[in-house]
Amino acid sequence: MNPNWAEENLQTIRTLMERSALYRRALAPIMLLAGALGVAAAVIGVAFHFESLRTFESLWLGTAVVAVTGAFLIARQQALKAREPFWSPPTRRVTQAILPPLLAGLCLGFWVFFPDGMDRFSLVPAMLWTLLYGCALHSAGFFMPRGIKVFGWLFIAGTCLLLFGHSLGWLNFPHSAHCLMGFFFGVLHLAYGAYLFLTEKGKNAA
Repeated sequence: MNPNWAEENLQTIRTLMERSALYRRALAPIMLLAGALGVAAAVIGVAFHFESLRTFESLWLGTAVVAVTGAFLIARQQALKAREPFWSPPTRRVTQAILPPLLAGLCLGFWVFFPDGMDRFSLVPAMLWTLLYGCALHSAGFFMPRGIKVFGWLFIAGTCLLLFGHSLGWLNFPHSAHCLMGFFFGVLHLAYGAYLFLTEKGKNAA
């Protein structure tokens, strides 16, 4: 085994553990931003009747781009405030962990978006997006606070339950896809962001 490689990995692990609190502070505004965007997108989709596959995916892929861009800017601001490099080895490890399922979800979205004449039910990409996003969160949880893994399991278990319910006809109501996306990507993010913000505030007060 290369001693330099082992030393680098040990240093990365040590840095990740030391920065756990920093990641936790950055997560609160990121989750609140993602939740607000998710709820807003769901309201827009229901209000303007974005029910076709193309309009559904355009809305939610656009929302995802805005959310990822906002998360990047927030994380960069946190790094600048802490006087640390943004693209550090720990950041690269986290990115490598979450990239495969997020990239799979993006490719899935384009796959069902481009073919002409395909009228696929919007619940299918919605549930697959939530499932893959939950996998990405769970992967990130190995490098970040433990709550991220639990949060990821909420997406995974919730989507599996909905897939079972969909086979029994539980989700056959108007705007069900927008409601699903709004709950997972809006309400859950807002709730987790508020929890992080309030508990971090309590720790600082203590």
